[in-house]
Amino acid sequence: MRLTPVPSLPEIRLYMAHPGSGLRRLLEPDGDADESAAEPQPPYWAYAWAGGAVLARYVLDRPSIVMDRRVLDLGAGSGLVGIAAAKAGAREVLATEIDCNGVVALGLNAAANGVAITTIGEDITAGPPPAVDLVLAGDVFYGQAVARRVIPFLDRC
Repeated sequence: MRLTPVPSLPEIRLYMAHPGSGLRRLLEPDGDADESAAEPQPPYWAYAWAGGAVLARYVLDRPSIVMDRRVLDLGAGSGLVGIAAAKAGAREVLATEIDCNGVVALGLNAAANGVAITTIGEDITAGPPPAVDLVLAGDVFYGQAVARRVIPFLDRC
């Protein structure tokens, strides 16, 4: 993966997929990918989703929203929104991510941007919300099953 600036967010760089990244090996159970086949869609944590990019831009342009607050980046993926919150002055950033590869990517991206993010590598939507001041959820409504878990959690927040 290449460390590149995020479109419309030049102050943030992420490790993102590209055609030669070989990430399809993570998607194929036997690891025997046909090298001539088209590259499948990369894992969601390997690129910047539009909703997360817009939310990150919003946070960076309005740092008072997160300044000195404990912030939760729910369904963090690459960590883009949490990184923006940390850069904008959040006191602490927690990020939840259920994919183990996503947790690693999130840590690499946070380090590449010089910010500290505490990662929770499990689904927290069934329980009580962590002690935070603000929940940021950029791209958590991509599927019905996920939305059914997230909406009640956000209501509890």
